[in-house]
Amino acid sequence: MTRETWINVAALAVLLGVPLWALMADEPFIITLATRAAIFALAGVGLNLALGTGGLVSLGHAAFFGIGGYAMGILASHAQSYAPIMEAPFLIEGTKSMPVIWLVAMVTSALAALAIGALSLRTSGVYFIMITLAFGQMIYYFAISWPAYGGEDGLSIYVRNEFPGLNTLVPMQFFGLCFAILCLALLLMNAIHKSAFGLALSAARQNETRVLSVGLKPYHLRLVAFVISGAVTGLAGALFADLNRFVSPTMLSWQMSGEIIIFIIIGGVGRLFGPVIGAMIFILLEHTLGGLSEFWHVYLGALLLGIVLFAKGGVIGALAGREKAHD
Repeated sequence: MTRETWINVAALAVLLGVPLWALMADEPFIITLATRAAIFALAGVGLNLALGTGGLVSLGHAAFFGIGGYAMGILASHAQSYAPIMEAPFLIEGTKSMPVIWLVAMVTSALAALAIGALSLRTSGVYFIMITLAFGQMIYYFAISWPAYGGEDGLSIYVRNEFPGLNTLVPMQFFGLCFAILCLALLLMNAIHKSAFGLALSAARQNETRVLSVGLKPYHLRLVAFVISGAVTGLAGALFADLNRFVSPTMLSWQMSGEIIIFIIIGGVGRLFGPVIGAMIFILLEHTLGGLSEFWHVYLGALLLGIVLFAKGGVIGALAGREKAHD
């Protein structure tokens, strides 16, 4: 096993071990923080496919995070009010079933990513960044002006949704569910990285001309990666909304997009477990420093500056030494 593999195993062990300790110490709030870290890590894992492997810097990924959250909020709110979402031309009812909500969140986010990506990927560089930001802000302001689902005040869900065989209101059980989904997402991304598609996507990031010369189309490769990335991020959004039992336009803001990118930069761009370690560090800083000062982001900025200047491979790159990110 390589040094990076040991680091990855240690990261998962810490993420799982902290809530187990909190369960024995009767500290449910710590379990909630670990759940939050797992969900943010899942969002980062989704973006890392586009950013780390595909080289696509998206400042609009919070759109998919928020769409997933609103998919949960809309379905759950109609289920708790017993009012159908639509009656004509066919009946669509709300639901409290997590698997159904996750499927709707992923499909909706994937369709949004397909539409946004089809247009945005016709550009590159700073133009791509600004177009994804523009789309994200359009959806953000649409949510603010959507009074049917809370508008600027957001939408509250009174009871957490259901998963067969589990009591999702028990913090440890809901954490276990989020942790299992994160592990599955990591396995999926690892398989994608090692597949022919993943290798071609990485090659398109490094040298687009060579990819074109062998008959592959970088646009199509990037669009597929963008859609998969959006779907995984949308799933994270649905879980985050379920954790808080609340969804609001802040989930769609460009600040949220920036935070997801920060998770990846801290852990290591292109590193499979980079978002996991980055999300854990972010939550740790938010919890410990946030109680000391409302300006705790100053310390986060200093950390980011240090990583960009002295550890471009992130925390994993610094700890793994000369081992390279998985291309």
